[in-house]
Amino acid sequence: DEEHRFGVVQKKKIKELKKTVDVLTLSATPIPRSLYMALTGIYELSTIFSPPQERQEVETEVAEYSDKIVKEAILQELTRKGQVFYLYNKVKTIHKVAGKLKEMFPEAKIAVAHGQMSSAKLEKTIIDFIKGRYDILVCTSIIESGIDMPHVNTLIVENSEQFGLADLYQLRGRVGRGRRKGYAYFLFTPEKVLTDQAKRRLQIIHQFKGAGAGLKIAMEDLQIRGAGNLLGKEQHGHIASVGFTLYSQLLAEEVKKLKGEKPEPSFPIHIELGVEARIPPSYVPCKAWRMQLYQKIGEIEGRQKLFEFEEELKDRFGPLPSATRNLIHVLNIKLLAKKIGICSISKNCNKMIKVSFSPFHPLSFEKKEKIKQKFPGSIKTFSQDERNLLITKPEGKNEEEFLIWLKDFLQKLKDVLI
Repeated sequence: DEEHRFGVVQKKKIKELKKTVDVLTLSATPIPRSLYMALTGIYELSTIFSPPQERQEVETEVAEYSDKIVKEAILQELTRKGQVFYLYNKVKTIHKVAGKLKEMFPEAKIAVAHGQMSSAKLEKTIIDFIKGRYDILVCTSIIESGIDMPHVNTLIVENSEQFGLADLYQLRGRVGRGRRKGYAYFLFTPEKVLTDQAKRRLQIIHQFKGAGAGLKIAMEDLQIRGAGNLLGKEQHGHIASVGFTLYSQLLAEEVKKLKGEKPEPSFPIHIELGVEARIPPSYVPCKAWRMQLYQKIGEIEGRQKLFEFEEELKDRFGPLPSATRNLIHVLNIKLLAKKIGICSISKNCNKMIKVSFSPFHPLSFEKKEKIKQKFPGSIKTFSQDERNLLITKPEGKNEEEFLIWLKDFLQKLKDVLI
């Protein structure tokens, strides 16, 4: 259990205790290396999305630290006779923070807990807190796992930008463990310039909530940190020499071969329609974020994933500008083209659209006849080439209308050919 807390060497030693043993590893937030091994088929993967009975989604807020937020959050919890975790991860100044909270709430009973206390004192403090003798526990990340206190339903984390994604998720799981709604406040240092990775981590923990969020967060962590060395000890890190996406593709193909599965023939798809289809800087100002989004685009393999990507854009950055709407339409067109076996769609100067099929999907005589019957007058088939079609481009349509028309056309073509 809690597989993410073990290193590769430790896990190898456990497996060597019995060579033929079956291994089941459990984690709410699997480390990038283990998750990637599951996604590529090296490990078998089973996911649980059903929450415990009567468990409610934890309300999550990410904000710059302010005394006002802290006061309101703690007061709300104390008013409903609950308890609070206040996480401050610096042992040297933790008592100073506890003193500040005492000034804010003179009547509240406050305790301090951290890993440098004697085991007897730490145990007594935790037991007293469980029994309700304290209202607020000012603590380090010692509470991250193994703690089940249904009466504690508000968590406040100072300097949350310093925590990893899995840590943030585990901490959030300490509250809302009973019937009451839990609240988690991840506060970052005021006026501090956050790194792009820190911003993204906080954005992700705010975005993904509820049942199944752990797996989604682990997937994002995989994107941020990389999959590590699948043959060595590193449990995260990017593949510098080949590139992560290509490395993933090569590994997935090799796993299929080892399983005796025949890999599907792959071919690049080129779309050249002369339209503006992109994520403009005015919509996503951060260049690193735009690069990450384009990387995600390269990994989209189905319409559901494309829909989720579109919803993520709207949620993070607001309504889509025309250029990005065009991009979504082009991606839809590309997905349809792949299903039909089209390797290229381009617009020529004669107001015609050239559609080329891949060598793996040539147009037979029967298929060409079906196409002619379905689209009389609007399609010309190259008689000298079994792979190309010319389509008459409609007049009077703007870029987005043209892309919608082409998408609908390909959908009809798919219905004819498949």
